[in-house]
Amino acid sequence: MVDNVTIEPMTEDFIIWRCLHRGPLTQERIGEGPDSHMAALKEIMAAYGTCAILARDGDRVMGTLRFYPKAICSSADDFAGLCLQGSPMGLKAFLDQKGLPARKEIEDETLTVHCMMTGSPFRKKNPYQRKGIGTRMVQELIRWGLREGWDAIEARAVEDLGVLYEHTGQAGKRFWEKVGFQAVATQRQERAGLPKAVLRMAREQASEQGLDPDVAVTWVMRKELGSQKRRRKPLK
Repeated sequence: MVDNVTIEPMTEDFIIWRCLHRGPLTQERIGEGPDSHMAALKEIMAAYGTCAILARDGDRVMGTLRFYPKAICSSADDFAGLCLQGSPMGLKAFLDQKGLPARKEIEDETLTVHCMMTGSPFRKKNPYQRKGIGTRMVQELIRWGLREGWDAIEARAVEDLGVLYEHTGQAGKRFWEKVGFQAVATQRQERAGLPKAVLRMAREQASEQGLDPDVAVTWVMRKELGSQKRRRKPLK
């Protein structure tokens, strides 16, 4: 099953506008996307080439790594508001309000990972997790970023708690270190902002690992792709 997985950038042939919380998606299962989703994603893809790396097992998409230029994420009032699944109008509303910077106007050519998911995290059985698929998606993002002339990639890392992986679409600090990222910033804040059941499990898992159950720690992980002085491909 996992040996046949193909990792590739998302194209307009199959735009994934939903998350994988309920399982892998096919073109038949996903259906036609809402106008707000499709318009926003097509606008971003036209400007930058793509905004996701997909993992496919045959015709089933069972892994997604979504990313945007840091210029978009930094100007968002609410990073979670860029989530397509939780905020149907979030991304389109953001683009309508803030606009989309042209590639040649972006000074900080850093990509920001928004979320990453493999398999069916809300199901008890997930045959796609812990099979190296997340690592392969990140490696493909690195290759794509290098090819397209971006300078770096950043990602938000959470504590290594299983419930956070499943609910937030974020990976842990150890994962990002294994794929060549380094911590460049650390943030500590009250453990909050999660559904009650998820928050309870996060506190329990944190206590089991000897972590503070009431204080959450996150990191900004960064991977340098090249020097700002290097020659880039001409923009089209």
